[in-house]
Amino acid sequence: MMLKIKRVPTVVSNYQKDEAGEPARSVGGCGRNCLKSCCIPDAKLPLYAFKKVDGKDLALNECGEAPLAFLDSLILGEWEDRMQRGLFRYDVTACETKVIPGEYGFVAQLNEGRHLKKRPTEFRVDKVLQPFDENKFNFTKVGQEEVLFQFEASDDGQVQFFPNAPVDVDNSPSFVAINVSPIEYGHVLLIPHIFERLPQRIDRESFLLALHMAVEANNPYFRLGYNSLGAFATINHLHFQAYYLALPFPIEKAPTKKIANLNGGVKISELQKYPVRGLVFEGGDTLEDLSNVVSDACICLQNNNIPFNVLISDCGKQVFLLPQCYAEKQALGEVDPELLDTQVNPAVWEISGHMVLKRRKDYDEASEGNAWRLLAVVSLSEERFQEVNELIFEAIGCAELDDVNVECVKEVDAVNSSGHPSNVVVAGSHECVVLQ
Repeated sequence: MMLKIKRVPTVVSNYQKDEAGEPARSVGGCGRNCLKSCCIPDAKLPLYAFKKVDGKDLALNECGEAPLAFLDSLILGEWEDRMQRGLFRYDVTACETKVIPGEYGFVAQLNEGRHLKKRPTEFRVDKVLQPFDENKFNFTKVGQEEVLFQFEASDDGQVQFFPNAPVDVDNSPSFVAINVSPIEYGHVLLIPHIFERLPQRIDRESFLLALHMAVEANNPYFRLGYNSLGAFATINHLHFQAYYLALPFPIEKAPTKKIANLNGGVKISELQKYPVRGLVFEGGDTLEDLSNVVSDACICLQNNNIPFNVLISDCGKQVFLLPQCYAEKQALGEVDPELLDTQVNPAVWEISGHMVLKRRKDYDEASEGNAWRLLAVVSLSEERFQEVNELIFEAIGCAELDDVNVECVKEVDAVNSSGHPSNVVVAGSHECVVLQ
């Protein structure tokens, strides 16, 4: 049985056609000024070349300690320019926002403009991996004025910025573009290797690029997020989202329980006392160590058809991996109609604690209990979550057999509710017991 849900699709570009046939906005050239072969050959766009981070740099730099990073100012300056040019569908800075009283400080935003003038569309939610479809909207169809800059590694190891650089289509650059339906200030999209037309699936190279962006921005209020298909991604073209929120996300304040250390310095923990079960990855001798472990875990979920969301925080030093099942439950009719009536789509930002609400009633009545009730439906059961963890640990062990092997955890504070450790054997160069 094919599982589908109906939801209002998020409009991320002014060139994204409505399902009912709403025409795209014309701006000269082929009428779209797009990123396809008709418009891109002679195009020039700003290029930010970042410095690759080595282990020493990663260890010494604390998030936000250095002076304002150039990438940070570039994103904000270019985003403000597009705002002044009227490219956004609404003024997100005018949206009401409040911190909900309670232990975690969930953040509620009233964003009535994000779903207006759109009709619900069917989305398949039972396949995390789906082939790229050129006939559907993808990011090569966005307008060049929506692109802020190209983003790639520097050739000489130093940060460089070129305000008017040619677009090397053959090498498929990565782009940073605005989201014309922003959730918060500075809401952008990172589109890795845009011309390769990659479907929405994480690989090692693309995830490392996202971590580099977090490190380069060097702002603790700038986080990146990822939604898989089946976890409320609606565009099957590889992309990450990012924006600024000058508050801690509730998920960042949740306690954690360490369950494993890996060679390479990566620590894996489980979220505790939070409505959505998830894993937290931190550390790493190099940025690539952390990236490889997290991306291998994501690839494992993809290959096992498990929808998930990812939050990158603390300037790339902390990553939350959150398998979820809300869309599946919705397709099966297992979600309370009252929750469905809110039209909240619990993707990475909502799961992390930033509740984007579309009705005044829900905003006025927002409470920590209501947020918790919604997110609890998103979460896997404890039994299923532990099954998924076993899949992830096996995948990490197998993928990293030669260079990142699991080490035994010295702390013995991770026990299950019965007070007795639950032993899981993790694949690696030697047997190791990970306490859960």
